[in-house]
Amino acid sequence: MQLLKLVAHQLKIGVPLPFGVRNEDGKLLLACSQVVASEAQLEALLERGVYADIAEIKAWQRAQQERAGPGQSQRSLTLFDTWGQMGARLDRLLRSLGNEPDFVARTEGFANDFIALVDRDPDVAIYVSIRQDERRLSQYGLMHSLHAALAAQLMARRAGWPAERVATLVKAALTMNIATLELQGMLAVRGERPTEAQLVRIRAHPQQAVDRLRAAGVSDEAWLQTVLEHHEQPGGGGYAQGLTEVCELAVALRLADVFMAKISLRTGRTPLSMQEAAKQLFQQSNGSALAAAIIKEYGIYPPGDFVQLASGELAVVTRRGPSAHAPVVAAITDRAGIPVVRTTPRDTGQPGYNIVGRGTDQRIVARVVPERLFGLVD
Repeated sequence: MQLLKLVAHQLKIGVPLPFGVRNEDGKLLLACSQVVASEAQLEALLERGVYADIAEIKAWQRAQQERAGPGQSQRSLTLFDTWGQMGARLDRLLRSLGNEPDFVARTEGFANDFIALVDRDPDVAIYVSIRQDERRLSQYGLMHSLHAALAAQLMARRAGWPAERVATLVKAALTMNIATLELQGMLAVRGERPTEAQLVRIRAHPQQAVDRLRAAGVSDEAWLQTVLEHHEQPGGGGYAQGLTEVCELAVALRLADVFMAKISLRTGRTPLSMQEAAKQLFQQSNGSALAAAIIKEYGIYPPGDFVQLASGELAVVTRRGPSAHAPVVAAITDRAGIPVVRTTPRDTGQPGYNIVGRGTDQRIVARVVPERLFGLVD
């Protein structure tokens, strides 16, 4: 039996399941045609991790196609569907470390797919990293690695790094937390400060990650050094070795790591706004050119940001514009702030539609599927 990890949009509350839902060992949790009864049950399933037999999924898809009839096709996958699958794919890849052969080749294949997906539409990629799903906090370590890899790739591209060096940085970002994935998820969910014992584990995780990667066949010293030093700081003050000289790849990865931590969801801590995160990152890096590259890529109002327009409408940023202060947005309310069925694109560089503040009620955004914001569905 081959299992595929399910993501939130594949499970609908009150709708009969089209296939069985299982745990990671393949044990059946909910049979086909059973119903997820509540939001609480859905959240509990997603937190523990749920899977489906690929054969059952394919059988259901074939049945759907047959019911659609000749000449009719199912909705094609969007980039948002693909991004949802990337988290599940990375989860399986990292869990396979030490248990399945060819880890290096499979990681390089995943990294290549990831880089191509980011390059295909960087605005969608940034949106995914900004609008994080609070129901997946238990997977914080995993998703943080994915988002840090995204920020690192965008930064390295803007800095003009060659493709091979970008790939090394991405592979290091994807694998830097393999020794603390579950601990990071637990801390993100609980919103607690780590205990002394947990701090020991956190300080040890760069070396433990390198040891596990070497054991799995990784021999690329640049990749390994980047993982080993990604919490070190030039001049000292980092961990675990307190180095004063740090390789540039590790400096870059640390900046991406810290930046994403500043704007990420965690229980008991509100994410910083892009403006405040950018200010802190630039100051803490002493005006580093690499920090500036991240800030310029995300912009003042990155895709996924929730903003108030001068028109009175509330909107979600969808595309970076020619000016950092004037992105393209999709209005999700009318001028009185009442949610609307159809979203409307707005150019915030146009008079009357400039951004005057940030939106506050994030529940309004949660009700709108991203495909509608980007004009992929009506």
